[in-house]
Amino acid sequence: MKKVLITGSSSGIGKATAELFLKNDVPVVGIARQHKKFIHKSKLYEPIEADLSLIESLPKLITTILQEHPDIDVFIGNAGYGDFQSIENFSANQIRNFLNLNLISHITLCRFIVSHMKYEKNGTIFFIGSESGLVGKKKGTLYSAAKFGLRGFCQALRDEVATSGIRVCLLNPGFVRTPFFESLNFEPKETETNAIEPEDIAKIILDLLHTRIGTNIDEVNLSPTTKSLNFKPVKKET
Repeated sequence: MKKVLITGSSSGIGKATAELFLKNDVPVVGIARQHKKFIHKSKLYEPIEADLSLIESLPKLITTILQEHPDIDVFIGNAGYGDFQSIENFSANQIRNFLNLNLISHITLCRFIVSHMKYEKNGTIFFIGSESGLVGKKKGTLYSAAKFGLRGFCQALRDEVATSGIRVCLLNPGFVRTPFFESLNFEPKETETNAIEPEDIAKIILDLLHTRIGTNIDEVNLSPTTKSLNFKPVKKET
């Protein structure tokens, strides 16, 4: 691998993955809405601030990135957030913004990244899906819609680029102990068996990259051993 592009690189799975690559001396370009949570002093890390829910701005953003970093050969689509309510509680704008970030932004970025990788005849694409993309449950309508959509996109894309030297892998974790839960009214209980650590997922990504080029790992499903939750009041923005 030459250089890695990661979305949502400032916290959680994206941050852990960026840190692991940098530890292994792999250059990283990280996209996040803001980088205050992850200020890395390494010269191998280039932070780029962008709001990926603004779909119209993405073609220019990704074109510029690929022009400045033509050696990018790994893309990790990780950016997203959760919102779990009954469907009638979402406004039309909330639905649009949620799907823009959690699904449409990944597809839009890939449209340009795939062209770049086809030209180079090499590349690996990872998407961070979810167990919610395998089974839909109440109050997860939007989240499951995005993750089911992402899973279908990955399956079709994998078939589409199979002869172009590009690998596509989807990781579907259960609860991961990250800031994902800060805006939600539930979180995994503190015991280590109730959540996956982001470093676990980062290690799996790195291990998968070291598999033989002719082997594609289609999907990886991960679950914590137990699934006990704590429920908490939601912090409302003022």
